[in-house]
Amino acid sequence: MLPPLYKQRRYPELRLTVIHAQERTAPAGRPPIEWKLITDLSVKSRAEAIEKLDWYAMRWKIETFHKILKSGCKAEESKLRTADRLANLISVFCILSWRIFWLTMLNRCAAHAPAQLAVTQTEIELLDRVVKDTPRTAQAPPLLRSLIKLAQLGGYLARASDPPPGNTVMWRGMRRLIDIQLGYELAQDECG
Repeated sequence: MLPPLYKQRRYPELRLTVIHAQERTAPAGRPPIEWKLITDLSVKSRAEAIEKLDWYAMRWKIETFHKILKSGCKAEESKLRTADRLANLISVFCILSWRIFWLTMLNRCAAHAPAQLAVTQTEIELLDRVVKDTPRTAQAPPLLRSLIKLAQLGGYLARASDPPPGNTVMWRGMRRLIDIQLGYELAQDECG
């Protein structure tokens, strides 16, 4: 592919590869997935093409992570003036964003894992004290129960027909839980 005429002196031509992939056996009720990807990366075998497709399949996770970083943490609104301070803040925000994304995904794909995999014992106890059980949470496995309660702190209604909670309600719930835990720990120090 050649650059526009007026830019040919500054930019070289690009050698592009088109990867056309189609799902062989689509589930009933929907058409097969079909992707046409254009890349400037070298693709010389089927294995390399599949590798590039796998990379592209991860794109939505990367975009979701950045959405949490920008919308949840509000990283762009920081008023820090030095690069070091900004790098430190973004490092902390990356950890927080990863945790929110991880909790959301755990809720969807590993609901039967132990609750301690994702939340501390103190967080479990606080969630049980602050958020009352619903018919949905009363019968849920421990991790799912804690994560639904966390989402309820963020505004999730937890009705039987509701889809799994998303990143936004998980983020709001985590913010509230951190505040509750801070108050709990301060009260323990003051009164205990």
